[in-house]
Amino acid sequence: MTTDKAAPASGSLLVVGGGISGLTTALEAAEVGYEVFLVEKNPYLGGRVAQLNQYFPKLCPPTCGLEINFRRIKDNPRVKVLTLAEVEKVAGTPGNYDVTVKVNPRYVNENCTCCGDCAKACETEIASDFNFRMSKTKGAYLPYEMAFPARYTISPQILGTEDAKRCAAACKYNAVDLEMKAKTLNLKVGAVVWATGWEPYDATRIDNLGFGRYQNIITNMMLERLAAPNGPSKGKILRPSDDKEPKSVAFVQCAGSRDENHLPYCSYICCMASLKQATYVRERYPEAEIYIFYIDIRSPGQRYEKFYKKIKEDKKVFLIKGKVAEVSEDAATGAITVVAENAVTGEKIRKTVDLAVLATGMQPTAANTKLPAELNYTEDGFIINDFAKGGMFAAGCANKPSDVVSANQNATGMALKAIQTLARR
Repeated sequence: MTTDKAAPASGSLLVVGGGISGLTTALEAAEVGYEVFLVEKNPYLGGRVAQLNQYFPKLCPPTCGLEINFRRIKDNPRVKVLTLAEVEKVAGTPGNYDVTVKVNPRYVNENCTCCGDCAKACETEIASDFNFRMSKTKGAYLPYEMAFPARYTISPQILGTEDAKRCAAACKYNAVDLEMKAKTLNLKVGAVVWATGWEPYDATRIDNLGFGRYQNIITNMMLERLAAPNGPSKGKILRPSDDKEPKSVAFVQCAGSRDENHLPYCSYICCMASLKQATYVRERYPEAEIYIFYIDIRSPGQRYEKFYKKIKEDKKVFLIKGKVAEVSEDAATGAITVVAENAVTGEKIRKTVDLAVLATGMQPTAANTKLPAELNYTEDGFIINDFAKGGMFAAGCANKPSDVVSANQNATGMALKAIQTLARR
């Protein structure tokens, strides 16, 4: 590991996390004249939004918002992007922080033209985390089509193998560097914004809902990838067990959310996500029936309420007020039976469907990964902003569950708070 000393930058900011909140924070600060270091642990920017098929409010594909932001980053020399990077330590006081950042090797340098010859030469396939392991990718890969930086990555899993040598030999531009080492950067910044985002709650922990035991039970984020044109099935929503088109789908709301044994809070956007995903299924399969089991539908704001009313008018969509108690599988057909008690009528309802989708909640990344700084957290792992102290702030879903629009608005506010910290010093 090598150590580089970054030049001190008076009035600079550190943004941790390159999802939509981190991108917005970094750009808002940079475009009014501040130098920003944007640190992202993945080999690409875009975060969870990059994994979506569409997002509210306009049901745009991720390219709609991300492409503009990537262009703004390319055009702004004040934003220094560090991918495959992790903050190891933050020390100091508001206006004067010393930050240690470890940058892991990509094994591909700036000469990369994204020609794909390294991937063609690579024979090894590895599970795709971007597709929630529902597909495989080559050991030399581009994370997704419009990934930023536009550069391939060599998986550490193939280092030391003949495949790695083949990748290097296939590259006409000397872009594959198998000797690349990790390095450490020491940065001086005046403020830090933590935009570390969220993770889907681990559905295998919800014993009664069968995820991991039954193939045809998936999560809401897995459905986003299935519906996406660049997903594992190229936009076709198919049953995992046999790749058949589902004629019926059950959405199980609050899967692990609003539950003292899992996530005690509401994740704000899960209801709207399921209503949105119902449109994915209905557009592809006009005869398919949709059953949405819910505690109560939360559609905050006039725009979301209007969308909810539109979905209710669909005669193939059935909303059932009742928390799902159990699920079972027909071993012969792979069909899933969902059991719930109707909270309105009191009757026990059993619906057998081809595919079940668990609306798992948002869990802050910080709940599972301790951040290397003195921060205050809620019991659930969300970062509490201390505006009186200043210096370090949480943006987007690191602070509370939110949709893309709310996360953007919050991130803009946190960029201003960070700038105010610098201005006071």
